[in-house]
Amino acid sequence: MLYWALMFFIIAIVAAVFGFGGIAAGATQIAQILFFVFLVLFIVSLIAGRPRRPTV
Repeated sequence: MLYWALMFFIIAIVAAVFGFGGIAAGATQIAQILFFVFLVLFIVSLIAGRPRRPTV
């Protein structure tokens, strides 16, 4: 997912350089959404994957 966020960010930069403001804005929004979804899933996986203390 981070890969796709970076790809949309690169598309946004290239579109902005060539003057396509609408495409750049759309790609930026998609990149932001994917990045935040990645962060949430990463934090959830860190919390869920931590080792549990053995109960005695």
